[in-house]
Amino acid sequence: MKKYLLLLLFLFLFVFESIFIEFLPLKMFGNEVILVPRFLMIAILFFTIFGDVRQGIIAGFIIGLLFDVVYTGVIGIYLVFFPLIAFLVSKVMKVLQTNVVILTFVSILAIALLEFAVYEMNSLIKITNMEFLMFLKKRLLPTMILNLILTVIIGYPLKRFFEKYKKEVMKD
Repeated sequence: MKKYLLLLLFLFLFVFESIFIEFLPLKMFGNEVILVPRFLMIAILFFTIFGDVRQGIIAGFIIGLLFDVVYTGVIGIYLVFFPLIAFLVSKVMKVLQTNVVILTFVSILAIALLEFAVYEMNSLIKITNMEFLMFLKKRLLPTMILNLILTVIIGYPLKRFFEKYKKEVMKD
């Protein structure tokens, strides 16, 4: 039963991530910022740490492929970086204390890494012409602040869900 809930959670986050911005009052921030919610990346990281590392990396691969197919015109950017970042975070969290506070800050750094990687890949293949300093000011910093708030809000419930998932899967 938990496997279906896990699938539903990721499916919900996949859809909700794209419509979340519609609910934010962007006029409040002016037209100067680009906010990118990373619910899926946060969920993949929490699943990798509090659930199962191998399944978290596989989930990152599958979700990255779906993300590339549905939202980008280039197959490979999220397909590579979602599982790669999940793997790197799993290695970092073996060294650090595994709790929600530490994982929240590691997640924000992981999201920054993802944003840098996506920006650099898009610059490399000439999809974007945004200058680096403009990227930092208009996209990276606002995205990190938004995702910090989101991680603080959904971090503990995700931790509990994935811990219960892991416990139930281990019983089987």
